Amino acid sequence: MRRFTTPALLAVTLGLLTGLGIFTFNYAEGFSYFSHDPKACANCHVMNEFYDGWQKSSHHVTTGCVECHMPEGLVDKVIAKADNGYRHSKGFTFMDFHDPIQIKPRNSEILQNNCVRCHSTLVHDIAGTEPKGRLSCVHCHSHVGHGTRH
Repeated sequence: MRRFTTPALLAVTLGLLTGLGIFTFNYAEGFSYFSHDPKACANCHVMNEFYDGWQKSSHHVTTGCVECHMPEGLVDKVIAKADNGYRHSKGFTFMDFHDPIQIKPRNSEILQNNCVRCHSTLVHDIAGTEPKGRLSCVHCHSHVGHGTRH
C-alpha cells in the first residue's frame, strides 16, 4: 500500500477546502453581495420581512440597503461588508442568529451616521455632531427604512 506524502496530502486538503469554499460561495450567491441591489439582502429568508417593508417605505424610491447600512468610503465599506458577510454566513450556516434578526451596535452607528449625513441640514441641531449621548434617529423613525412593523 502506498502512503501519501506530506505535499500530496497538503495538495488534496487544499483542493478540498478550495472546492468546498467555491461551492459554498456559489450556493450562497456570494457575488450578489458585491452589488448595490437590495434583492441581495433578501437572499436569506430572515430578511424577507425587511425587504418587503423597505419596498413599502418612504425611502424605497431614493435609498437602498447599502446607502443606509454601509459606511461611506470604499475601505470602510469593504471592511463592513466583510465583517457582516462573515457573521451572516456563520449565523445562517450554523443557525445561531437571533430571530428576528437584530442590528449590531457597530451597524447601528453606521445607520445613524448615514441618517445624519443624508439629512444633515434638517437634523444638525437635533442630532448634533457628537455620537455619544445623541438620540438615535430610528428611536422615533423606526418605520422609515423598513415600513411599519406587524
